[in-house]
Amino acid sequence: MRAVWLREFGGPEVLQPGEAPDPEPGQGQVLIEVAYANITFVETQFRAGGDSPFRVELPVIPGNGVGGTVLATGPGVDPGLVGERVITSLTGSGGYAELAVAAAAGLYRVPAELAMDLAVALLADGRTAAMLLRATEVKPGERVLVEAAAGGVGSLLVQLAAAAGATVIAAAGGAHKTELAASLGAAEVADYTEPGWAQRIAPVDVVLDGVGGEIGRAAFGLLGQGGRMLSYGLASGEWAGIAEETAAGRGATLVSLRPSPELVRASTEQVLAEATAGRLHPVIGQRFPLAEAAAAHTAIAARGTIGKTLLEVK
Repeated sequence: MRAVWLREFGGPEVLQPGEAPDPEPGQGQVLIEVAYANITFVETQFRAGGDSPFRVELPVIPGNGVGGTVLATGPGVDPGLVGERVITSLTGSGGYAELAVAAAAGLYRVPAELAMDLAVALLADGRTAAMLLRATEVKPGERVLVEAAAGGVGSLLVQLAAAAGATVIAAAGGAHKTELAASLGAAEVADYTEPGWAQRIAPVDVVLDGVGGEIGRAAFGLLGQGGRMLSYGLASGEWAGIAEETAAGRGATLVSLRPSPELVRASTEQVLAEATAGRLHPVIGQRFPLAEAAAAHTAIAARGTIGKTLLEVK
């Protein structure tokens, strides 16, 4: 099968297309003919030599999220799954390839009314967005600041928070990104490449911090009594690093995200249902052929992407 290999850590150029043996499903597994592979920011960090939430050793075929059709089932799996359209997370590797094996218990069926590329775009980012809103207990009428609001998670957060009745303030880098956020339902926008951007925003109730660093710290300064902040990403290269004592001093709370398997499944099914009903619209900003995975990572690193970046495999 065709695949993309990571044999050494480094820049995007270390991702090399090549061949790999066809995998076979084992006990409790299925074999998937991959149509699209999901790319996350965490994967770009791992490729560069950063930490991974999974135990992965080189050489490896990267990729942790795929969507496609079940071709075969392993022992202990219902053969009726063959032919089903599914999305699933893997175990940290194997996604950038024509075929992938996955645990049957981790599959999500894709409704016939939902395009496969949209379903894959929701796999990691959609459930994350849903869990972030649940963890921060966003209420109707609250002001919610969404950072990186034109990204994969951020563009979904804007929509979900607005649908929950919140007033969404979308912060992003550049006019084309803030314009996208406004089109998705943000009531206010802020370009955080402009000096003093946070000073032009009235106090907020919730900060959803996917950037960290100076931007995250500036966003924290907008919280008032009873405010909540959840830091879930460090696109800037560092966490916001707000101390619990600092938050308590202004009557704010730092919220942590501790997803259980049950919450992950419920949140994934929630966003799939919302998208199928036409109430949630994943933004797929970039598509690359499987062999051009290096170009996809380069685009993400350049900070010019919007929404989700997908590899087209089939």
